Amino acid sequence: MKNEETVTNNYKGRLTPRAILSLSIIGLFSALICILTMIISIPIPATQGFINIGDAGVMICGLLFGPIIGGFSGGIGSALADLFLGYTIYAPGTLIIKGLEGFIVGIIANPKKYYKKVNYRDFLAVLTGGLIMVYGYFLYEVFVFGLSAAFYELILNGLIQFGLGGLVALIFISTARKPIIDNLPQVFDKIFI
Repeated sequence: MKNEETVTNNYKGRLTPRAILSLSIIGLFSALICILTMIISIPIPATQGFINIGDAGVMICGLLFGPIIGGFSGGIGSALADLFLGYTIYAPGTLIIKGLEGFIVGIIANPKKYYKKVNYRDFLAVLTGGLIMVYGYFLYEVFVFGLSAAFYELILNGLIQFGLGGLVALIFISTARKPIIDNLPQVFDKIFI
């Protein structure tokens, strides 16, 4: 018998961010994504932004935990890194762009159902999430800095952030997702209702 709390904390078979377990995982992965974003940050003077490896964490979170945790962790962790590193002009856009990236990766990959092995859904999720990030920042930078600066960073976002982040995420998921989910049923049985 389901209690009222379980029913209100459930959205399409996933715990909502109001559930304590989900909030805890969102907090932990937001911190991890923030650290990954800050640990290697290469400044881009033309757009007053930077290139980083935080997208690997955003994609891993979506591929491992699904859209709700992937979206919130990706947006919050990446936006915090922008604030901590002094790139405050990017924080509002980052919150939305990286949040959408993590959410879409989680929706397409659907780790609740397809976690046993890497499949075409994982590749499609990483490709779609990466393109959302690249073109999301392009549109944001056109609005804030103009077209020429945005084109400059479009190439760097596409080649370095998306390419490296997607590769790291797929390698991690191909080796670690199934053992992590299988060995922590007490966590994933609650996340994947």
